[in-house]
Amino acid sequence: MTKSSLEAVLQGSGNAVEMLRNSKTGMYVYPVVAPEFSNWRNEQWAWRNSAVLFDQSHHMDELIVEGPDAEKFLAYHGINSFSNFDLNRAKHYVPVTPNGHVIGDHIIFREREDKFILVGRAPTSNWLMFCAAYGKWNVRIKHDPRSPSRPEGERVLRTHYRYQIQGPDAPKIFEKMNGGPVQDIKFFHVDWINIGSKKVQALRHGMSGAPGLEIWGPYEDKSYILACILQAAKDAGVDLVRCGSRAYSTNTLESGWIPSPLPGIYTGDGMLKAYREWLGADSYEASGAIGGSFVSGNIEDYYVNPFELGYDFYIGWKKDDFIGKDALLKMKGQKNRKKVTFEWNRDDVLKVIASAFDEGTPYKWIDFPQPNYASSSADMVMKDGKMVGMSMFNGYSFNERCVLSLGVVDADVQEGDVLTMLWGEPEPTGKTSTEHHKQTEIKVRVSPTPYAREARESYADSWRTKQA
Repeated sequence: MTKSSLEAVLQGSGNAVEMLRNSKTGMYVYPVVAPEFSNWRNEQWAWRNSAVLFDQSHHMDELIVEGPDAEKFLAYHGINSFSNFDLNRAKHYVPVTPNGHVIGDHIIFREREDKFILVGRAPTSNWLMFCAAYGKWNVRIKHDPRSPSRPEGERVLRTHYRYQIQGPDAPKIFEKMNGGPVQDIKFFHVDWINIGSKKVQALRHGMSGAPGLEIWGPYEDKSYILACILQAAKDAGVDLVRCGSRAYSTNTLESGWIPSPLPGIYTGDGMLKAYREWLGADSYEASGAIGGSFVSGNIEDYYVNPFELGYDFYIGWKKDDFIGKDALLKMKGQKNRKKVTFEWNRDDVLKVIASAFDEGTPYKWIDFPQPNYASSSADMVMKDGKMVGMSMFNGYSFNERCVLSLGVVDADVQEGDVLTMLWGEPEPTGKTSTEHHKQTEIKVRVSPTPYAREARESYADSWRTKQA
């Protein structure tokens, strides 16, 4: 173990919770893409009512895993079944620790029998790179980390561009781009379409219930592909709205995916200790921040498992073995928390905002449309003075005209229950992204997940429809 590892940093801090709650990393940034192209309200409105263009080229890691053992390696280190994972398909890939705690998630694409591309946040990428080094696997890994949060004007290059077009008018754009009707691509399947003089791969996808395709290709083609998309929209008579980084992260509030659970890797011996010794002191896991009103002396109180996030039906129980299988078998018979959407009380939200115009210490500011002041969040949700859950990701939906958050609650909490969320952090805090403030209570109504009816009813068989 070196002094530059996560394990050394944890040993020096004495308490993982305090270390992460006082992180100096600053605001969580969606890099490179302009904050707004028009305004974030219209950009949110577009994915529900017309068509929106997301530029997903910069805020996610990309990992290419290939080699004779690629499938066995990925199947062993993720909960997913690979028995139905044919070519030109994608999955929502979820790895857990040996103790069954979620590390993160990626979207995984199968390009060849021996080649996969994974896209998502750093925790899953880091874990898989470590696992390839830790075990004896005949795989090759290429890591293209997300673009720097603050590139300071420097040119940024990636391996691939990645765009997504979605909304009720999106099919008109696809047909113009393709030079004719696009073949019927099943949900989370991949096929080839035409864009100008290029053939590109397209994933049938959608992040807030509306129809959509995600396309990608060599980064050097990015400007050409963008020009073709914009021209196709113009020719189709569709008002295609480009979505900036401010609105982008809020689409998940309507579709129900929690993007940043705390990786469950800060405790545990054996493989997990070796992982912490492998991770650098400047890694996402070492520099990320925990935000919110929930403060526990035990970092494990922030962990979640696949059952709580609604991912349990992914689990490939028939696989001979995979990391975390024994722990998940024990959790299967327990009473696990469940994922919900919290609808924030309008008057309580207005009270918080109004405090910024009064003398004295205000309540914690609710940034619109999404307060990215920490990498992972945990606000206490209570019933009759007892904590029954935590709010983990929040923001404002112009489409729903309310503030929403995603989180987990005890199994006996019912949809429609009105609970109390403690908003704001106990002070002092060392986070540079948090202003001096005081805490207050906000009433929240337990609501369906996904919150948007379109997402609940129109998604193909997935964790969203399973939960609904």
